[in-house]
Amino acid sequence: MRALYLKEIRGFLSSIIGYVFIFIFLIANGTFLWFVNYDTNILEGKVADLIPFFNLAPVIFLILIPAITMRSIAEEKRTGTIELLFTRPISEWQIVFSKFLAGATLVFISLLPTLVYYVSVYYLGKPVGNIDHGATITSYIGLLLLGVSFVSIGLFASSITQSQIVAFIIAMFGSWFLYEGLDLIGSFSIWGDLDFLFKNIGIKAHYDSIMKGVVDTRDLIYFLSLIAIFLLSTHTVLKGHKR
Repeated sequence: MRALYLKEIRGFLSSIIGYVFIFIFLIANGTFLWFVNYDTNILEGKVADLIPFFNLAPVIFLILIPAITMRSIAEEKRTGTIELLFTRPISEWQIVFSKFLAGATLVFISLLPTLVYYVSVYYLGKPVGNIDHGATITSYIGLLLLGVSFVSIGLFASSITQSQIVAFIIAMFGSWFLYEGLDLIGSFSIWGDLDFLFKNIGIKAHYDSIMKGVVDTRDLIYFLSLIAIFLLSTHTVLKGHKR
């Protein structure tokens, strides 16, 4: 499993894919947070916080993460190399976890440079250091969990097709629906008691909860369960393909 994980990481970092992912993520966030005259501009805010970043980053992840996961399994199936993996002394679970951890690692690496935003806002505050450290830290945890959840969704989408484009579309729509779609449906106030259910099944409610500064056990269980469901689904698809 370790060898396959390192192979996936090298696949990201030895080619242009990983660097393009990190570059676009940083450029897109930096442009909207510091230069574009919009609600997301930190310099135009009245409070020294990173809320604009934590609201913007998931939207960018909705596009970028499906782009890096779309080839994870779909390309292996298209080229037939998935059959070679099945002949090696590794289980389907090890294949799934290796690819999942590689994607999660790339998400983690992409977030590290954004700590510059935290340092910048720290010194921009009046007085210096006037920033909610607790809420910022938990928001980073929430963003990492959200990104990793998108990776698991993208991995599943990549496992059910041989087309990278189809995998990208399914992953992007699935991630959007779970993040924004269900919350939007619950906001219509036309489903009665189901409004609350729709909102809490969606990712956004739990992500927003963590952004408030407290990592609730229920939110952690939600994210871990969501990841587990999609990894289990990916494993089931791979096992069926092997047969």
